[in-house]
Amino acid sequence: MRRRDFITLLGGAAAWPLAARAQQRALPVVGYLHSGSPEAYAPLVAAFRKGLGEAGYIEGRSVAVEYRFANDQADRLAELIGDLVRRKVSVIAVAGSSDAALAAKAATATIPIVFLNGADPVRLGLVASLNRPTGNVTGITSLSAELSGKRLGLLQAAAPGTSRFGVLVNADSAIRDAMISDVKAAASAIGLQIELFLTTDRTLETAFASMAEKRISALVVSSDAMFISRRIELALLAVKHSMIAIYPFRENAEGGGLMSYGPDATETNRQLGVYVGRILKGEKPADLPVMQGSKFELVINLQTARVMGLEIPGTISALADKVIE
Repeated sequence: MRRRDFITLLGGAAAWPLAARAQQRALPVVGYLHSGSPEAYAPLVAAFRKGLGEAGYIEGRSVAVEYRFANDQADRLAELIGDLVRRKVSVIAVAGSSDAALAAKAATATIPIVFLNGADPVRLGLVASLNRPTGNVTGITSLSAELSGKRLGLLQAAAPGTSRFGVLVNADSAIRDAMISDVKAAASAIGLQIELFLTTDRTLETAFASMAEKRISALVVSSDAMFISRRIELALLAVKHSMIAIYPFRENAEGGGLMSYGPDATETNRQLGVYVGRILKGEKPADLPVMQGSKFELVINLQTARVMGLEIPGTISALADKVIE
């Protein structure tokens, strides 16, 4: 090889890392904000990545993702979303809670936002309407927070003869009052007397002690990201106090909870990734109607039932989409 050719080859090789870094910098960046913890939500983050992939974006190849987790500390959301806004990400995906979605909307009116939560986004003020979101915000809603009546009915059928029903609500949730209003209306519609218990992630044991003191024997856990993050502790406390409990998400039942009824979270997180991908391709949030999750599932953990000495009625077991033996 001639000396001149060799020097040219070396010069090209030296430029390879620079070219690779330039290509990496050129990748669109998605900001991902979650109100929970990365450990508790790893499978759902994987579902989000799958949706991105279906839209044509592979993390590390054609898109970069900046992850921010609040670890159930609502007071950190503004700081985390502010950091993503300062980084001028292309799209912000928000999952886990209504508080996170509201924090994102308050932080920017220009960066596209795609939310995922269980509340009514119109009622929250996130969008003007489901079909015409307007502005820079759209997303996916499962309306899980409005399934209280179904959960109460399932709990009543699973625990015939029970008269002391409790409802556990996250005191720090932005939609606390709306959830309380919904569950009261649902209970009244089916003639049930309920007692409400407010908690935070630091006062779960105190809340269960209070319920035990008031002889609550059947419990509805409301829809909130905190109750997924603390699902194992919740399940253990319910067993300890012999409370027949129904939870909002499959992850609760898989973590030892007795029963769950709610949206298929894997599917809604996949849809979140798809919507983010569509916006990366140039679609505007205002032109993407808020998608409503339509797949709901009942999961029963028979292992927990046996530990508690319970026999789930056959009429309820027959309705289950999944039974954990």
